[in-house]
Amino acid sequence: MRRAMGGAALEPQADREAPGEAPGAEPRRGEALRTEFDFELPRGYLDADGVLHTRGSMRLATARDELLPLYDARVQENAAFTTVVLLARVITALGTLPSVTASVVENMFASDVAFLQDLYRRINAEGHTRAAVTCPQCAHRFTLDLSGGRLGES
Repeated sequence: MRRAMGGAALEPQADREAPGEAPGAEPRRGEALRTEFDFELPRGYLDADGVLHTRGSMRLATARDELLPLYDARVQENAAFTTVVLLARVITALGTLPSVTASVVENMFASDVAFLQDLYRRINAEGHTRAAVTCPQCAHRFTLDLSGGRLGES
């Protein structure tokens, strides 16, 4: 479920931008704040039954999400575990899993955890999921949405 301020349905970020508007610009007055972002993992989480889960959603973090892991015994033993606890709090869905726990996150492939960390940083610090990239062959510059889709899909 996607949430928005005032209960309005959310539209994809790209649909809200006016032509020539800078990527990641603040929402215009009267538009809903996007609080949940769909993603597709590069590899996917392989559960105990052999089911691969690749599509999910992540919500914006709250101050509480960032503070509570500091009281977790696993984090107090090893600060590196902060990422695992924090991601488990903000990932709202992953495939057909009933819930995303710290155990799920700690058993993900490292490339997927790195992807999720970058997505977390982008939506919470920068406010969007886009990245400016340059083609290594032709040097063409364009914007890519990192939150979902496979290469070549629009």
